This record gives sequence, C-alpha cells and structure tokens, in this order.
Amino acid sequence: MEERQALLSFAALSQETRLAIIRALVIAGPKGMAAGAIAERMGVSATNVSFHLKELERSGLISQRRESRSIIYSARYDALADLVKFLMEDCCAGHPTVRENIERSDGCCIRAKKGDDVA
Repeated sequence: MEERQALLSFAALSQETRLAIIRALVIAGPKGMAAGAIAERMGVSATNVSFHLKELERSGLISQRRESRSIIYSARYDALADLVKFLMEDCCAGHPTVRENIERSDGCCIRAKKGDDVA
C-alpha cells in the first residue's frame, strides 16, 4: 500500500460513525449489509449514513453491489489487511515487539485461529 492510500484510509477511519460502520461490516462478513440496515444499526439517518458510506468507498475500504432494489455494502478485507500490513511493515519496520504484542492480543484474528466463530 502506498502512503497516499494509507492516508486516505486513516482519514476515513478517523470519524466515529465511519469506524463503527467498518467494524459492523467486518462482523457482517462477505454477505455485507444493506445501507438501511447500516443506518438503523448506527442510529443515524439514511442521508447521514450515505455520506459516510461514500467516504469509506472512496477510501477503498468498502465495496458495494446491487441486490434487487438494495445496495449492499461489504468490507474489503484485502484493503484492511493492506492497511494493517502498512502499519506493521512500513511504520513499525516489522519490529518484533510489536508483532509479539499483536500475537498475544485477544483480537478476532487470534480467536479465529483457535476455531471460534467470529462472524
């Protein structure tokens, strides 16, 4: 990931509603969520969520597809993985202490390796 793309991604994630949307879409998995369901879950208007979804899509962190009359949004796991990799490799230079702390964390990726259902 190039620095410019990383900055776009970080800017998109620096807003509370957008960060909550990304987290919800990650949990939703590849099936994604309809825009209306996202608005309801976030407790914001359709207009408000539409603005945030456009920003997240512009950053490359989510994608959309049409299903019947609904627009379904999904997290782009490849883009999220690239962003984490950017932090680990470029910013932290793959520092072993940082890697050890991540491996010891109780994050969803660690639970998934142990066989738990995270979706």
